[in-house]
Amino acid sequence: MKKSIGAGTLESPLPAVMVSCGDMDGEKNIITIAWTGIVNSEPPLCYISVRKSRYSHDIIEREGEFVINLVTEELTKAMDWCGVKSGRDFDKFKETGLTPALSEKVKCPSIAESPVSLECRIIDKKELPSHDMFIAEIVNVTVSEDLITKDGKVHFEKAGFAASVHGEYFGIKEEPIGRFGFSIMKPSTKKRIEKEKKAARRQKYRNKKQ
Repeated sequence: MKKSIGAGTLESPLPAVMVSCGDMDGEKNIITIAWTGIVNSEPPLCYISVRKSRYSHDIIEREGEFVINLVTEELTKAMDWCGVKSGRDFDKFKETGLTPALSEKVKCPSIAESPVSLECRIIDKKELPSHDMFIAEIVNVTVSEDLITKDGKVHFEKAGFAASVHGEYFGIKEEPIGRFGFSIMKPSTKKRIEKEKKAARRQKYRNKKQ
């Protein structure tokens, strides 16, 4: 049985990200965002919803660009601080010790400590009662070299990302429950994948021993 508790913004878990905005050589800021996501594949489009009163709102609207920086467990304290303090009163890069890094396709800085940064250019704005939704094209993605293998595969599961669950932060475990399509996977495919996983674990153990 489920019990009705009324309407509310209770979807969980949600992404926990830091959105950087502004200009490398001028005004720049970091805003903590949980209301963000992908809305289209080709071209790659995403959104962020920003409360109209937030300091970053006008910067994002004026510049037409922002960077979504994914957050690891180690970055949750800095992310939380950026969510409870205002850029009107603090230089968030300075106060958190985070490093503004040159982005490749947009003017606003990325956060160097974030393992994955999505550079975004706004294509539309949807005005809502409490927030404005900025819809943007992802024009570039930068990934920490530590997550990329020699053959070019990106291992996001090794980043140690965090998620937000109703105001609390939780780490995302490295071992998956399954993978896309696992519910209809052939036994031979499952066997091959398990074999690959065992080989990877053995290699990881050998690397630790060296």
